Amino acid sequence: MHRSTGVSCVCLLIAITGEAGAAPGDGLYTQPGRLVEVDGRNLNLYCTGSGAPTVVFDSGWGDWAPIWALVQPQVAAWTQACSYDRAGAGFSDPGPMPRTSSRIADELHGALHNAGIDGPYILVASSFGGDNMRVFALRYTAEVAGVVFLEADTDDLEPADLQNDDHRGEAAFLPYVRACRDAIANGRPLPPRRPDTPDRTCAELFFRSWPEVAWSSGLNESVLQQAKTKVAMYDAFISEMEQMPADESYLKEHRGSLGTRPVRVLSTGNHGVGSVATPRATSLKHLRYEYEAALGQSRLLELSSNSRQIFTRNSSEYIQFDEPDTVVSAIREVFDQSASNPGAGR
Repeated sequence: MHRSTGVSCVCLLIAITGEAGAAPGDGLYTQPGRLVEVDGRNLNLYCTGSGAPTVVFDSGWGDWAPIWALVQPQVAAWTQACSYDRAGAGFSDPGPMPRTSSRIADELHGALHNAGIDGPYILVASSFGGDNMRVFALRYTAEVAGVVFLEADTDDLEPADLQNDDHRGEAAFLPYVRACRDAIANGRPLPPRRPDTPDRTCAELFFRSWPEVAWSSGLNESVLQQAKTKVAMYDAFISEMEQMPADESYLKEHRGSLGTRPVRVLSTGNHGVGSVATPRATSLKHLRYEYEAALGQSRLLELSSNSRQIFTRNSSEYIQFDEPDTVVSAIREVFDQSASNPGAGR
């Protein structure tokens, strides 16, 4: 989920039913994968396939490893692919506060090394995960083979007024997330997701829809159960959103270069929109928002002299669900180029 989706686009999420199109083998994500200790706490990694460089996935705000259920198996067919749950989310233990992108990047780096998964890595980041992986690439550049961004958050690269709008929206949204967290912690009924949907609780604010058509019923049930019961996950997501302004300041202050390492930036024109079925907003304010989001993402091209922005044909912000083949193709392109030029940028 885009960092501000909960603020402006929760109303866009839709309920989808049925098993058609569910990712085969997605039961992998209904139980812990490999629990790897980092500073006395376990992070949950799902590593499949074999080969190098390893592709490492990070998810958006309010999402965790199952978001990659359609993409990871395809990538694992030709190299090692590792998705994971950030601290507090999914099957990972809670992590220390605050949940900054710098802390998240360091924990991921530590988990990979403690698991014996050495670089170089191809980093794949969705929405808020883009902040985390940009920090990872800055701090551990020598271990990065390339990066693929999916509808990445780039508020630090956008006009100040839009950045301030996002910060205000986040501040307004957080009390709702806290209310849901407190209800779970105190055994109270969960608040409704929206006043007009009293039968759907705030536990359904994560990912993009319930049930998710791309998942089996078993995975839908597992993910929703975590959202209904895991207080630590709310604590983590609340802190992540609280720290977004600081993360953006860090990224403004720390600019780096990936040399000639391949970078691919996937953009949709639907930033913060969870479903392609949602009618496109046509107000000038929204059109400017989408334009500036795509323009901000284009500035990620400055990370490398080998970079390209790719626009999807018909996708929501969840490209990994709507156009998984586009994602896999971009990862494969980065993989092939990094393999043919392993010393790029070093």
